[in-house]
Amino acid sequence: MQAPLFIGSEIYRGSSYGARHPLSIPRVPTVTDLSRAMGWLPRERFRTSPRAKPAALMAFHTPEYIAALQEAERRGAVDVASQARFRLGTLSNPVFPEMFRRPATAAGGSILAAELLAQGGIVYNPGGGTHHGMADHAGGFCYLNDPVLAIKAFLAQGLTRVAYVDIDAHHCDGVAAAFQGEPRVLMISTHEERRWPFTGALEDRAGGQAINLPLPRGTGDAGFTMAMEEVILPRLQALRPEAVVLQCGADAVREDPLARLELSNNAHWSVVRALMGITPRLLVLGGGGYNPWSVGRLWTGVWATLNGFEIPDRLPERARAVLAGLSWTRTPRLPEDDLIETLRDAPRPGEISPEIRDRVRLLRARQKVWV
Repeated sequence: MQAPLFIGSEIYRGSSYGARHPLSIPRVPTVTDLSRAMGWLPRERFRTSPRAKPAALMAFHTPEYIAALQEAERRGAVDVASQARFRLGTLSNPVFPEMFRRPATAAGGSILAAELLAQGGIVYNPGGGTHHGMADHAGGFCYLNDPVLAIKAFLAQGLTRVAYVDIDAHHCDGVAAAFQGEPRVLMISTHEERRWPFTGALEDRAGGQAINLPLPRGTGDAGFTMAMEEVILPRLQALRPEAVVLQCGADAVREDPLARLELSNNAHWSVVRALMGITPRLLVLGGGGYNPWSVGRLWTGVWATLNGFEIPDRLPERARAVLAGLSWTRTPRLPEDDLIETLRDAPRPGEISPEIRDRVRLLRARQKVWV
C-alpha cells in the first residue's frame, strides 16, 4: 500500500478568524512545522491542497450560499439580510479576509483526498473536519462542510459502505443533517453531552444509520476506551466499510478551553491506530481544538501514528522550538513544560461513569441490527 499522504496549504499560515476568536491560533502550520522538524514529512509525502471551485462545493452547498460567502469575502462585509439568512458576520462565523478561500481550500483538500484514495490508502488533511457547516448557512466556526463533500465524493465513486467517525467534543450536526436516512453512510459520533450544538442525543439514530454516544463531562481515557472497544470498533467490523472518514477534533483533551472532557491525546491516537486496520481507505481530518499546544501536539501525533513513527519521550530541539514559539491571548499565556517538551500526554484514565456504562450497554443491545 502507498505510504500515507499529508495535505496542507500555506493559506492557514497567518490567516485567522480575528484576534478575539478561538480560531485566532495557528493549528495546521504547527502540525506541518512540527512534522518537518521531526523528519516525518518529506517533500514526496506532502500534497498542496487545491481550492475547491464553486461547482464542486455545490455537491452539498446551495449556489446562493456559496455566492454570498464569496461576496462577503470580496466586500469584507455582509448586509443585514445576508447575515440573517446565511449566518455570516456573526461572532462565531465572522468576516475575515480569507473567509471563502480558506474553507474552500480545506474542502478542496478533502475532495482531493477522496480522489487519491480511489484505489486505497491513507490520507491526512488536518485543515479539514469542519463538520458544522450546513448546506445553506455557516455554523460553529464552519463556513463549508468538507467531511460531507469527501463522503459524497466517495459515494460518487460507487462505494456503498462509507463510515464517518467523529470524536470531536462537539456533535457533528452538519454531517448528520446531510446524511439523514442515507443507507450507504454510517455515522458514529462521540461528543460531550449538553454541549453546543445540543444535538446528537443517544436516541437520535438518523433513520437507523447513526450512533450517537454523548460522553458526560469529565470523561477520561478509560471511558473513551470503553466507547471505542465496545461500540465504535464492533459496529465498524460488522459493516466492513469500504472507506472511513475520521474527524479527529482535538477539543476533547483536558487543556481545551471550549469543552470539559478529560482525554489525553493517547485516546485519539488509539482510534487512529485501530481504524487503520479496518478499512482499505482511510481519510483523517482535523476539526475542533482551541489550545495551540494541545492541538499541534495531538495532530502531529496523528501523523506519526498513521506512519508508525516512534514518538520520543523528549522532543529534539527543533521541534521544541516550534512549540515554544506559540502563544495565545488566554491565561496561561505559556503552557506547562510538558506541552513543549513532549508530544505524548500522560494517560488520564479517570473513572468510567455509570452513564457511560449504561449507554454502551444500550448501544451494544442494538447489535442484532448491525449484522
